[in-house]
Amino acid sequence: MSDKFFNILDRFSGKRIAIIGDLMLDAYIWGSVNRFSPEAPVPVVDVEKENIQLGGAANVASNIKSLGGVPIIFGVVGDDEKGKTLLNLLKDSGVLTDGIVVEKSRPTTVKTRVIAHNQHVVRIDNEKRNSITKTTEDEIIKIFESLLPTIDGVILEDYNKGVLTEKIIDSIISLSNEKGKIISVDPKFTNFFQYKNVTLFKPNTKELQSVFGKPIGNENETIEMIRELQNKINAKNILLTRGENGMSLFQNGNHVLHLPTKALQVADVSGAGDTVIATLTIGLTTGAKIEDVAIIANHAAGIVCQEVGAVPIQFSDLKKSFITT
Repeated sequence: MSDKFFNILDRFSGKRIAIIGDLMLDAYIWGSVNRFSPEAPVPVVDVEKENIQLGGAANVASNIKSLGGVPIIFGVVGDDEKGKTLLNLLKDSGVLTDGIVVEKSRPTTVKTRVIAHNQHVVRIDNEKRNSITKTTEDEIIKIFESLLPTIDGVILEDYNKGVLTEKIIDSIISLSNEKGKIISVDPKFTNFFQYKNVTLFKPNTKELQSVFGKPIGNENETIEMIRELQNKINAKNILLTRGENGMSLFQNGNHVLHLPTKALQVADVSGAGDTVIATLTIGLTTGAKIEDVAIIANHAAGIVCQEVGAVPIQFSDLKKSFITT
């Protein structure tokens, strides 16, 4: 059993994956809480350290790189110091930044998390969520089209920050399908049903419940909702991530496989979705069966959930997790 998965993992190397979506920086302020403020009923965090790392679609690219692939990122940064920091971090990580456009009218998205005793205290978001300009749309599509012949797979990574407009979505999917590329989608609430005719669509339970306006009940109700989704978007595969309940794979609206979570102890789920979509996509470009790729992605999610913060999966850790499988 392990040999089959090792064979798939070894074929990750060199796969060129385009990631189109919302780029951001994840800033972390780490400290401890020993008292409450006399000014308001809030904890006082004594800062011990600070760090900045890649977030959003940039974290997906970081996962592709750590898995042995070649990530090519498409998105937008602001004409500001944070934008320069993000570009430098990407380049230092070995991510190709050919598809990044600087848009002066918007700031670079930064999410700042304050963490004390390994617990989130507060998150501060500095961003604008309006759609990118028509000029920026055209530039991203033009660059993508020029690089498409060299690309093995495509990830559309949506955080509702304005990059994945209807025009971008339709153009990227259409161009990619024409060339027979693997297309994976990590959706958000806006434009949820715009992602039609893709290889893999990966919603989570919160997103699914929100767009259909009703809670997920028993398994039959879940399958009914997935079939309704399938009728709307015509995806080849739908993989529903279910938090502590693992993930479920559906084909043509029918349940194929359920995978319980592999996390021994969940420290932080932020970034787990990024790891899952990266692992799924690079796995599918090897020609492996979706069921086997889903098992690999589930292992990857279990590993990163045990870390605090959005951290990319390490290939050695992922491979090691199959030694006793």
